[in-house]
Amino acid sequence: MTSEELLNKVRKIEIKTRGLSRNIFAGEYHSQFKGRGMAFSEVREYQAGDDVRSIDWNVTARLNKPYIKVFEEERELTVMLLVDVSGSRNFGTLTQMKRDMMAEVAATLAFSTIENNDKVGVIFFSDKIEKFIPAKKGKTHVLHIIRELLSFEPTSCGTDIAGALEYFANAQKRHCAAFIISDFIGAVRPKATKQALEKPMMIAANRHDLHAIQIYDRRDAELPNVGLLKIKDAESGARLWIDTSVSSVREHYATAWQAEQQALDGLLTKTGTKNVIIRTDEDYVKGLRKLFAR
Repeated sequence: MTSEELLNKVRKIEIKTRGLSRNIFAGEYHSQFKGRGMAFSEVREYQAGDDVRSIDWNVTARLNKPYIKVFEEERELTVMLLVDVSGSRNFGTLTQMKRDMMAEVAATLAFSTIENNDKVGVIFFSDKIEKFIPAKKGKTHVLHIIRELLSFEPTSCGTDIAGALEYFANAQKRHCAAFIISDFIGAVRPKATKQALEKPMMIAANRHDLHAIQIYDRRDAELPNVGLLKIKDAESGARLWIDTSVSSVREHYATAWQAEQQALDGLLTKTGTKNVIIRTDEDYVKGLRKLFAR
């Protein structure tokens, strides 16, 4: 991708996602996550120079002396995006690839964050931590994040969500809202992988507001009937011929997907992680609204 192509793509995503964050998600974001605002702290006796609009008339009437309400600014919110950049994101059979939808979803969340004057940071992970962008405020920072979402190429193809969560927990000590954006393929298979993931997810969910956004393609869940098909594992590189005209093959594939989804759903429920599942040909706006509503 040339520099000009990248800038054009960044601009298109900025226009789309910034509009969504302003016009659609601003209310949902603010109500879901306790962002910056003014919180009541105490009442104290009125002093010369105090704003008369802050007088607490109930207390004043009760004590026969003027008292005012004192407010203090709530702590600003930090949002961290944990974005899966493993090989399996480079797949898409319908309107777009998973990596493109992941970028748009992450950009929308990032713009929603800065619209509320909060900070946003990103962790790119494969089977290792690929890049860490510390949380900051401002449009320039978000545009930098979007450029990285579109152009970053990882050094590894595997996936290790547990490792990403452990890194996140160590890097982010203060409470924040965190979103894991991934296809979650292989996250709970085999059983040992699920067990390894449970503890760091539980720790992260207890310390932070943890959310999982699963982006998947239709063909992740079901095979088409197209006869002999050569497939390649995007993360291991293994290649295999399968005969998709055999109904039992397609059924086994679909059953395996459903079983993995059930196991993942059980893990997310157990750890208290809110989640939403979005297919690449679906409207992710509905998915994010559904997540905020929860």
